[in-house]
Amino acid sequence: MPNIRPSADLRNNYNEISTFCHTYAEPVFITKNGKGDLAIMSIEVYEQLKGKLELYHLLEQGMEEERMGKMRPLSSALADIRKTVNS
Repeated sequence: MPNIRPSADLRNNYNEISTFCHTYAEPVFITKNGKGDLAIMSIEVYEQLKGKLELYHLLEQGMEEERMGKMRPLSSALADIRKTVNS
């Protein structure tokens, strides 16, 4: 169940919110005037989420290149890498 807190809690209970985010690796949703305004999470969770998004983007790029026929055999790619490393 999401943890939803009013914006006043940022000022009044910052340490409690921070502890929650680090302990449970989940965001806290902050409301302003009864409506959703912010999602707060630990830096660790943010970096994991950002990394996943970057990976999904790279996978999508690879799938698009496959659809366009811009592929070559793995053995060819590895041979080029070995040439570069051994040069």
